[in-house]
Amino acid sequence: MTRSRDIFLTALAPAVWGSTYLVTTEFLPAGVPLTLAVLRALPAGVLLLAVTRRVPRGIWLWRSVLLGMLNFAIFWALLFVSAYRLPGGVAATVGSVQALLVILLARGLLGTPLRARAILAALAGILGVALLLLGPDAALDPIGIAAGLGGAASMAAGTVLSRKWHPPVPALTFTAWQLTAGGLLLLPFALFIEPALPSLTMANVAGLVWLGLIGAAFTYWLWFRGVARLEPSALSMLGMMSPVTAVVLGWLWLGQTLSTVQLIGAVVVLGSVWAGQRVATGTAPTKRNETPVSARLMQEQADG
Repeated sequence: MTRSRDIFLTALAPAVWGSTYLVTTEFLPAGVPLTLAVLRALPAGVLLLAVTRRVPRGIWLWRSVLLGMLNFAIFWALLFVSAYRLPGGVAATVGSVQALLVILLARGLLGTPLRARAILAALAGILGVALLLLGPDAALDPIGIAAGLGGAASMAAGTVLSRKWHPPVPALTFTAWQLTAGGLLLLPFALFIEPALPSLTMANVAGLVWLGLIGAAFTYWLWFRGVARLEPSALSMLGMMSPVTAVVLGWLWLGQTLSTVQLIGAVVVLGSVWAGQRVATGTAPTKRNETPVSARLMQEQADG
């Protein structure tokens, strides 16, 4: 029951991330993607820092900066480049390669054994996303493809390193450190590259609140909680829930139609997610760090 709950809670994160495209296009101003990324990450990170009242020290200062760069700054920047240069279906299909990259990186950085069934599940998931999202207007822009692969590799590396390093703090604090670092790294690029943010409407504010509080603070807390508890291959497959949510919201909110091929793709994606969890069933999940406070303080002093 505990593992099922961990899977469900972790899957909520990419399911909510699937709303990002709808919220961005329907509720937020256009032409300032990096500024929106900063407004999504930095206020959420500062808010969580105020709640947790802990800042990284010693070795965890540079680790938080690196992870914030991989999981947020680089990932979100390349994601926007990919989204602008590729049709949405192509960008999402390229991004779905992240599941396979996590499996391969986990082998190199964590020593996790390569399982043929896990690789097949990841490949099936990529195929399902392609069926779900690719259309006749699909175009292959080299820069967009490179950005999509780079973004997928960046978050895959951030996910595996987050698992490898085992932070001596709860997932909420760990999320606060990374969101703040990622937002600060993006801030100078947003200030010097993009035009000034236009006056915000109530709809704009509502969209930013959703992406910041729910789409960043809450969901990334769930995600990093899952990073510590689930095997990397199982975790990576849950990311496939994002495009499924995006298509369902497009159908419900925007009145978009669903073809038979898309329905087949959705079934393939959900089946690959289920198969990815079954592959990892025999592996005991890593428990959340329960180091006593005194031991954590000794560790931090040694790191610093």
